Amino acid sequence: MKAELVEQAALIIKDPPMLINMVSKRVKQLTSGRAPLVERRPGLREADLALLEIIQGKIKIQDLSDA
Repeated sequence: MKAELVEQAALIIKDPPMLINMVSKRVKQLTSGRAPLVERRPGLREADLALLEIIQGKIKIQDLSDA
């Protein structure tokens, strides 16, 4: 994971365990075939995509509770 993305996402999701859970659940979704909600750029792994989705407001806590 890119440290600068973690720092930015931590400004949005203040509770570190919640942020970890959100990223973990989203990574599982992405690796199982779900399409990313942000543009996939070279060098970004699934965890980075999940963090970008959180930063850009594409996913919220309630979005992942159904998964």
